[in-house]
Amino acid sequence: MVLIKEYRVCIPVTVEEYRIGQLYMIAKHSLEQSDEGDGVEIVRNEECEDPVHGKGRYTEKHIHISNKLPTWIRPFIPKFVHVIEKAWNYFPYTITEYECSVVPRFSVKVETCYQDNNGSSDNALTVSGSVLKEREVQYLDIAHDAVSEKNYKDEEDCRTFHSTKTGRGPLKEKNWKDTASPIMCSYKLVTATCGIWGVQGRIESKVHETIREILILGHRQAFAWIDEWHGMTLEDVRAYEEKTNEETTAKTIGDRSS
Repeated sequence: MVLIKEYRVCIPVTVEEYRIGQLYMIAKHSLEQSDEGDGVEIVRNEECEDPVHGKGRYTEKHIHISNKLPTWIRPFIPKFVHVIEKAWNYFPYTITEYECSVVPRFSVKVETCYQDNNGSSDNALTVSGSVLKEREVQYLDIAHDAVSEKNYKDEEDCRTFHSTKTGRGPLKEKNWKDTASPIMCSYKLVTATCGIWGVQGRIESKVHETIREILILGHRQAFAWIDEWHGMTLEDVRAYEEKTNEETTAKTIGDRSS
Protein backbone atom coordinates (compact mmCIF):
# COMPACT_ATOMS: atom_id res chain seq x y z
CA MET A 1 0.00 0.00 0.00
CA VAL A 2 1.17 3.53 -0.79
CA LEU A 3 -0.01 6.59 1.16
CA ILE A 4 0.43 9.98 -0.51
CA LYS A 5 -0.06 13.22 1.39
CA GLU A 6 0.90 16.77 0.45
CA TYR A 7 1.72 18.96 3.41
CA ARG A 8 1.73 22.75 3.04
CA VAL A 9 3.53 24.78 5.70
CA CYS A 10 3.77 28.58 5.63
CA ILE A 11 6.35 30.74 7.40
CA PRO A 12 6.74 34.56 7.40
CA VAL A 13 10.01 34.74 5.46
CA THR A 14 10.96 34.84 1.79
CA VAL A 15 12.14 31.76 -0.08
CA GLU A 16 15.66 33.22 -0.29
CA GLU A 17 15.70 33.89 3.46
CA TYR A 18 14.47 30.38 4.15
CA ARG A 19 17.39 28.93 2.21
CA ILE A 20 19.62 30.15 5.04
CA GLY A 21 17.12 29.56 7.83
CA GLN A 22 16.46 25.96 6.83
CA LEU A 23 20.15 25.02 6.83
CA TYR A 24 20.66 26.69 10.20
CA MET A 25 17.57 25.06 11.70
CA ILE A 26 18.44 21.54 10.51
CA ALA A 27 21.99 21.77 11.85
CA LYS A 28 20.97 23.17 15.24
CA HIS A 29 17.97 20.84 15.60
CA SER A 30 20.10 17.76 14.81
CA LEU A 31 22.61 18.78 17.47
CA GLU A 32 19.87 19.29 20.07
CA GLN A 33 18.21 15.94 19.30
CA SER A 34 21.53 14.10 19.60
CA ASP A 35 21.76 14.96 23.30
CA GLU A 36 19.34 12.16 24.14
CA GLY A 37 21.40 9.05 23.35
CA ASP A 38 20.03 8.46 19.87
CA GLY A 39 20.76 11.04 17.24
CA VAL A 40 22.04 11.95 13.82
CA GLU A 41 25.28 10.69 12.28
CA ILE A 42 26.30 12.69 9.19
CA VAL A 43 27.89 10.26 6.72
CA ARG A 44 28.17 12.40 3.57
CA ASN A 45 27.76 16.11 2.83
CA GLU A 46 28.97 17.06 -0.62
CA GLU A 47 28.16 18.87 -3.85
CA CYS A 48 26.09 17.16 -6.53
CA GLU A 49 24.63 18.02 -9.93
CA ASP A 50 21.45 17.07 -11.77
CA PRO A 51 20.82 17.56 -15.51
CA VAL A 52 17.41 19.12 -14.81
CA HIS A 53 17.85 20.94 -11.47
CA GLY A 54 21.50 21.93 -11.76
CA LYS A 55 24.02 22.09 -8.94
CA GLY A 56 22.98 21.12 -5.44
CA ARG A 57 24.00 19.42 -2.21
CA TYR A 58 23.82 15.73 -1.39
CA THR A 59 23.69 14.58 2.22
CA GLU A 60 23.43 11.14 3.76
CA LYS A 61 22.59 10.75 7.43
CA HIS A 62 22.06 7.78 9.72
CA ILE A 63 19.36 8.65 12.23
CA HIS A 64 19.67 6.36 15.25
CA ILE A 65 16.23 5.89 16.75
CA SER A 66 16.17 2.72 18.89
CA ASN A 67 15.10 4.51 22.06
CA LYS A 68 12.40 6.48 20.22
CA LEU A 69 10.54 3.52 18.71
CA PRO A 70 7.01 2.87 20.06
CA THR A 71 6.82 -0.13 22.35
CA TRP A 72 4.52 -2.12 20.06
CA ILE A 73 7.08 -2.25 17.24
CA ARG A 74 10.21 -3.02 19.28
CA PRO A 75 9.72 -6.83 19.17
CA PHE A 76 9.98 -6.64 15.36
CA ILE A 77 13.14 -4.49 15.28
CA PRO A 78 16.73 -5.21 16.45
CA LYS A 79 18.04 -3.20 19.40
CA PHE A 80 20.31 -0.94 17.36
CA VAL A 81 18.45 0.45 14.37
CA HIS A 82 18.89 3.50 12.22
CA VAL A 83 16.98 5.22 9.46
CA ILE A 84 19.03 6.17 6.41
CA GLU A 85 18.23 9.63 5.06
CA LYS A 86 19.44 10.57 1.57
CA ALA A 87 18.74 14.12 0.45
CA TRP A 88 19.36 15.99 -2.79
CA ASN A 89 18.99 19.73 -2.24
CA TYR A 90 18.58 21.70 -5.48
CA PHE A 91 17.02 24.64 -3.71
CA PRO A 92 14.20 25.58 -4.12
CA TYR A 93 13.49 21.95 -5.04
CA THR A 94 14.60 18.98 -2.92
CA ILE A 95 14.21 15.21 -2.81
CA THR A 96 14.58 13.26 0.42
CA GLU A 97 14.39 9.49 0.77
CA TYR A 98 14.25 7.38 3.92
CA GLU A 99 14.76 3.68 4.39
CA CYS A 100 15.28 1.55 7.47
CA SER A 101 18.50 -0.37 8.03
CA VAL A 102 16.59 -3.55 8.94
CA VAL A 103 13.24 -3.19 7.11
CA PRO A 104 13.83 -3.57 3.35
CA ARG A 105 10.16 -3.19 2.39
CA PHE A 106 9.74 0.20 4.05
CA SER A 107 10.49 3.54 2.37
CA VAL A 108 9.44 7.18 2.46
CA LYS A 109 10.01 9.73 -0.30
CA VAL A 110 9.55 13.46 0.21
CA GLU A 111 9.53 15.86 -2.74
CA THR A 112 9.64 19.53 -1.74
CA CYS A 113 9.43 22.90 -3.41
CA TYR A 114 9.31 26.38 -1.90
CA GLN A 115 7.27 29.27 -3.26
CA ASP A 116 6.66 32.86 -2.21
CA ASN A 117 2.94 32.44 -1.52
CA ASN A 118 0.62 31.29 1.28
CA GLY A 119 -0.06 27.78 0.02
CA SER A 120 -2.31 28.77 -2.86
CA SER A 121 -0.61 26.73 -5.63
CA ASP A 122 -2.77 23.73 -6.48
CA ASN A 123 0.02 21.72 -8.11
CA ALA A 124 3.28 23.32 -7.02
CA LEU A 125 5.25 20.12 -7.62
CA THR A 126 3.71 19.54 -11.07
CA VAL A 127 2.74 15.95 -10.33
CA SER A 128 0.65 13.78 -12.63
CA GLY A 129 -3.12 13.70 -12.67
CA SER A 130 -3.17 10.25 -11.07
CA VAL A 131 -1.10 11.50 -8.11
CA LEU A 132 -3.35 14.56 -7.78
CA LYS A 133 -6.32 12.22 -7.41
CA GLU A 134 -4.59 10.04 -4.80
CA ARG A 135 -2.95 12.72 -2.65
CA GLU A 136 -4.47 14.17 0.50
CA VAL A 137 -3.63 17.85 1.09
CA GLN A 138 -3.03 19.00 4.67
CA TYR A 139 -2.30 22.58 5.73
CA LEU A 140 -0.08 22.86 8.81
CA ASP A 141 0.04 25.98 10.99
CA ILE A 142 3.32 26.74 12.82
CA ALA A 143 1.51 29.02 15.27
CA HIS A 144 -1.78 27.29 16.05
CA ASP A 145 -1.12 23.58 15.46
CA ALA A 146 0.27 22.03 18.62
CA VAL A 147 3.51 20.09 18.93
CA SER A 148 4.00 17.35 21.50
CA GLU A 149 4.70 18.37 25.07
CA LYS A 150 8.29 17.10 24.92
CA ASN A 151 9.00 19.39 21.92
CA TYR A 152 7.21 22.50 23.16
CA LYS A 153 9.24 25.51 24.33
CA ASP A 154 7.79 28.87 25.34
CA GLU A 155 10.46 30.75 23.41
CA GLU A 156 9.53 28.88 20.21
CA ASP A 157 5.78 29.57 20.47
CA CYS A 158 5.05 31.58 17.31
CA ARG A 159 1.89 33.03 18.88
CA THR A 160 4.08 35.04 21.24
CA PHE A 161 7.50 35.18 19.52
CA HIS A 162 8.60 38.57 18.15
CA SER A 163 11.73 39.00 16.05
CA THR A 164 13.81 41.97 17.15
CA LYS A 165 15.86 41.88 13.93
CA THR A 166 12.99 41.77 11.44
CA GLY A 167 10.00 43.02 13.45
CA ARG A 168 7.96 39.95 12.43
CA GLY A 169 5.61 38.17 14.77
CA PRO A 170 3.87 37.33 16.95
CA LEU A 171 1.46 35.27 14.84
CA LYS A 172 -1.53 35.72 17.11
CA GLU A 173 -4.37 35.67 14.62
CA LYS A 174 -5.74 32.48 13.10
CA ASN A 175 -5.63 34.09 9.64
CA TRP A 176 -2.01 35.28 9.89
CA LYS A 177 -1.19 33.46 6.63
CA ASP A 178 -3.55 35.82 4.78
CA THR A 179 -2.02 39.01 6.17
CA ALA A 180 1.67 38.29 6.83
CA SER A 181 4.30 39.81 4.56
CA PRO A 182 6.64 38.36 3.52
CA ILE A 183 5.34 34.80 3.41
CA MET A 184 6.41 31.57 1.75
CA CYS A 185 5.12 28.01 1.66
CA SER A 186 6.87 24.63 1.80
CA TYR A 187 5.02 22.15 -0.40
CA LYS A 188 5.95 18.59 0.61
CA LEU A 189 4.63 15.55 -1.22
CA VAL A 190 5.17 12.52 1.02
CA THR A 191 4.88 8.99 -0.34
CA ALA A 192 5.05 6.24 2.31
CA THR A 193 5.36 2.59 1.35
CA CYS A 194 5.32 -0.38 3.72
CA GLY A 195 5.07 -4.05 2.84
CA ILE A 196 5.29 -5.60 6.29
CA TRP A 197 2.23 -7.73 6.84
CA GLY A 198 0.56 -7.30 10.22
CA VAL A 199 2.04 -3.91 11.13
CA GLN A 200 1.65 -2.10 7.81
CA GLY A 201 -1.22 0.17 8.86
CA ARG A 202 0.37 1.12 12.16
CA ILE A 203 3.72 1.92 10.58
CA GLU A 204 2.16 4.06 7.85
CA SER A 205 0.10 5.97 10.41
CA LYS A 206 3.17 6.45 12.60
CA VAL A 207 5.18 7.72 9.62
CA HIS A 208 2.69 10.47 8.83
CA GLU A 209 2.19 11.32 12.49
CA THR A 210 5.97 11.72 12.84
CA ILE A 211 6.35 13.73 9.63
CA ARG A 212 3.55 16.08 10.66
CA GLU A 213 5.26 16.75 14.00
CA ILE A 214 8.67 17.26 12.36
CA LEU A 215 7.30 19.70 9.79
CA ILE A 216 5.48 21.85 12.34
CA LEU A 217 8.41 21.81 14.75
CA GLY A 218 11.08 22.46 12.12
CA HIS A 219 9.30 25.39 10.52
CA ARG A 220 8.38 27.02 13.83
CA GLN A 221 12.01 26.69 14.97
CA ALA A 222 13.23 28.23 11.71
CA PHE A 223 11.06 31.27 12.49
CA ALA A 224 11.68 31.35 16.25
CA TRP A 225 15.45 31.24 15.62
CA ILE A 226 15.37 33.92 12.90
CA ASP A 227 17.32 36.42 15.00
CA GLU A 228 20.16 33.87 15.17
CA TRP A 229 20.44 33.25 11.41
CA HIS A 230 19.03 36.35 9.72
CA GLY A 231 21.85 38.24 8.02
CA MET A 232 24.03 35.15 7.54
CA THR A 233 25.44 34.49 4.09
CA LEU A 234 25.38 31.04 2.50
CA GLU A 235 29.09 30.74 3.32
CA ASP A 236 28.37 31.65 6.96
CA VAL A 237 25.67 29.03 7.37
CA ARG A 238 27.74 26.36 5.58
CA ALA A 239 30.56 26.97 8.07
CA TYR A 240 28.06 26.73 10.95
CA GLU A 241 26.63 23.57 9.43
CA GLU A 242 30.05 21.94 9.10
CA LYS A 243 31.02 22.75 12.69
CA THR A 244 27.68 21.63 14.10
CA ASN A 245 27.62 18.42 12.05
CA GLU A 246 30.98 17.41 13.50
CA GLU A 247 29.65 17.97 17.04
CA THR A 248 26.43 16.10 16.24
CA THR A 249 28.19 13.04 14.84
CA ALA A 250 30.64 12.96 17.75
CA LYS A 251 27.78 13.03 20.25
CA THR A 252 25.81 10.32 18.48
CA ILE A 253 28.73 7.92 18.10
CA GLY A 254 29.88 8.63 21.65
CA ASP A 255 26.45 8.04 23.11
CA ARG A 256 26.01 4.74 21.28
CA SER A 257 29.43 3.39 22.25
CA SER A 258 29.24 4.30 25.93
